[in-house]
Amino acid sequence: MDIREYLKAFTQKDNRIASLSFFGTFAAFFPGLYFAARIVDAGYWWAAAPFVMVVTFGLTRLYVLQHDLGHYSLFERKWQNDWAGVLASIFTFTPYRTGQYNHNMHHAYLGNLDHRDTTEIFTMTKREWDAADWKTRLGYRLYRNPAILIPVGGLFTYFIAYRWPKNAAKIGVAGVLAHNALMFTWFGLLYLWLGWAGLGVLAVAAVIAANMGVFMVFLQHNFEDTYWERKPDLDFRMATLQGSSCLDLGHWWDIGTCNIAYHDIHHFMPAIPSYRLRKAHHGMPEHLALRRIKWPEAFASFRLKLWDEEAKRLVPFPKSPKAAAIPAE
Repeated sequence: MDIREYLKAFTQKDNRIASLSFFGTFAAFFPGLYFAARIVDAGYWWAAAPFVMVVTFGLTRLYVLQHDLGHYSLFERKWQNDWAGVLASIFTFTPYRTGQYNHNMHHAYLGNLDHRDTTEIFTMTKREWDAADWKTRLGYRLYRNPAILIPVGGLFTYFIAYRWPKNAAKIGVAGVLAHNALMFTWFGLLYLWLGWAGLGVLAVAAVIAANMGVFMVFLQHNFEDTYWERKPDLDFRMATLQGSSCLDLGHWWDIGTCNIAYHDIHHFMPAIPSYRLRKAHHGMPEHLALRRIKWPEAFASFRLKLWDEEAKRLVPFPKSPKAAAIPAE
């Protein structure tokens, strides 16, 4: 049995499980929002923290579920995925159709050094770094600094860029404008329901979720022995299974993030629903087993900045050359 044959058994969709995953997320999200806002209103800010985290993981799950819906891999029918995707997009701040198109481009050009514009996190090659001027190097250093990449990247992407995302004009202006109108209508309804406390709780949870999102997106394709290549040498199997990570960050993390950490088999076979990814990965026969990245290696990956085309791996920035020794006379 090869890996494609093994994984194909996990592509079956089940509306019962999908509904539990999708509507169950809302069933936790709304009470979490309500109780957090009420506790904040009462002046007990820190006591609201557990409920804020419920809202945070609710937003994270909805984003991942929207990603599934864009692949038509959550519910059994295409129209069910589309309707649920539009609904989820109101809460994830991400227009459904444009997000779907951009993400499919990411899948289509994964690992292709000539199409790095389709990736969420840009990676410069070592050769490009060596040829770059100091301004380009400084800009890239700042961009790849996790203290900037994660918080600033999260805020910019989800709250600014997604109001008019890349390819919006190409996919449909009306859809983006309608999405933004529905999103701000949701904010207005939330204010009428829970006042400024409700909006504040949502804002805090959304910022944390955005940071978590960029953290996960980075680790999904940025690790030491990932994969990049140029055509005609680009290999689909290598790009998906080696160029995408499996993050073993714990069962509770998997629940809170809808198993998106099992990103290698997702890229290899996007038809697998998120509710089957964990089982597919952990039940894999030993001869097919794929490498998993745990927390220590995940954090260490943030020091890797450049793709070395000769060594075929991500490497840190080159160390500054030491001053040449003055020869003795």
